[in-house]
Amino acid sequence: MDAHYMRRLVAKYGVANMWLYLQVFALRDAGHLAENATAYVSLEPCNHYGRTPPCTEALIKAKVKEVVVGMTDPNPIVASKGIEKLRNAGIDVRVGVEEALCLRLNEAYIHRMLTGKAFATLRTTLSMNGTVINQIGSGADQPGGYYSQLAKEYDGVIISSDMAKATTLPISREAGAKQPLYIIIAQGEGSKVHIPFLNEESASNAIVLADSPVAVEPSGVSVSVLDQMNLESILRLLADRGLCSVLVDFRDAGGVLVPLLSKFQEDKLVQKVVVELSPVWVVSPGPSDLAFGGSQSFPLKNVEHKEETIVQSHFSNAIGRGHATTQDFNWENPNLGHTDLKGIDEPFTRRRSRVPWTKCRVTRHPAQMASPALSVL
Repeated sequence: MDAHYMRRLVAKYGVANMWLYLQVFALRDAGHLAENATAYVSLEPCNHYGRTPPCTEALIKAKVKEVVVGMTDPNPIVASKGIEKLRNAGIDVRVGVEEALCLRLNEAYIHRMLTGKAFATLRTTLSMNGTVINQIGSGADQPGGYYSQLAKEYDGVIISSDMAKATTLPISREAGAKQPLYIIIAQGEGSKVHIPFLNEESASNAIVLADSPVAVEPSGVSVSVLDQMNLESILRLLADRGLCSVLVDFRDAGGVLVPLLSKFQEDKLVQKVVVELSPVWVVSPGPSDLAFGGSQSFPLKNVEHKEETIVQSHFSNAIGRGHATTQDFNWENPNLGHTDLKGIDEPFTRRRSRVPWTKCRVTRHPAQMASPALSVL
């Protein structure tokens, strides 16, 4: 099952985490054509009852001849038991095919299984002089735009109550997209939070996380009062609600999200960053940069140039050492020098980038703490 087909099934059936059971629905769609076929799955078929019967039973019932498995499931109630059941049923099983690719494809699920926390990606827009700005580029939220695609990809989007009051809520305009859960952070709000761009019909798709009891308009929005308002508690709560991945949409360098992100590096709470560079020069009278995250600078890995003004990269290995995950972090040997981007996805960057990568580098200086910067030489 390729990623495009999986996304279509999620959109069709519209159930949170339904991708874990997509093999069942794919086989249902295939009907008799599945007999003696080879099934390709990025994750080991489950062997337990959840929202659907086990995927292994569906594969056996469909009489597939062979199953090619990208990676074993890190969930302890699944790990290798699904493979064992298929083999006992006489089905040929190959394991570890394109494993590195599958590890990346399933990174959010793996992270949740091993840490009990949702996989977090920090997104922000910077002006050309490094100021955080409360806007996204033209077309970014339209079909095919990077922001519209992110909203479709992630289970939830964390935003501040100030953003919820002032702007439209993040949505995906991709065909068949299931909208993310809106996670609204309210600190020191008093007794009432009004979300003008949320109607009662979509109120069930939002949750307000507050540090004290609040009334929310419109009615129907779920409210959770947290004993400890910190990012770790929030990510654990969201994982318990079934979310694997969340996008932290950071638009105000002086807002309520700053305390949550103050030590994300040291606590290994954010796994990825997406930065949009806007072709404007902004003068800000207050806090305006990304100088937070911890007490030390740290390197980024797997830097990707997604569009003309988008830079995406991974932070560190938040799962820790010794686990079977892609090694995106190196806390022990932080290289504070320049990171050469030459050669990264050469055909793509030559076609799409206005500035050749051979003239770009990511710099990191101790004085900047955790704040990355893109330099054009």
